[in-house]
Amino acid sequence: MWYSFIDTKLTDEGEICAAVTTAHQSPWFQGHFPGDPILPGIAQLNMVTATISKALNQELVLQSLGRVKFKQLIRPGEILNIHAVNGKNINSYSFTITSKHQEVCSGRLVLTPKKEQQSTNGN
Repeated sequence: MWYSFIDTKLTDEGEICAAVTTAHQSPWFQGHFPGDPILPGIAQLNMVTATISKALNQELVLQSLGRVKFKQLIRPGEILNIHAVNGKNINSYSFTITSKHQEVCSGRLVLTPKKEQQSTNGN
């Protein structure tokens, strides 16, 4: 895997908190960009989805996004803190990713249980 979970927890209030680190040898960094590696936004969103899935012990897939902002570059080996809370609608979450106490990405996403998503697509 191109990243590792250091810690993941689900609080009594339903908040999801995790610490994650990215692998230096990740293919994301090799192709984005050679000589000046940064973690692409799609990889960041994948980590948020995986973090929520892990905390809830349920395989979830991304259904939609909103208000996503990428504010800082993420370099190989950085420790990232992911924080997610339930939104107003079912399966919706607001999230932030921080590194060194600075926000690097934030937004909202809607996740669907994988089995539900497969039946919706007729698979």
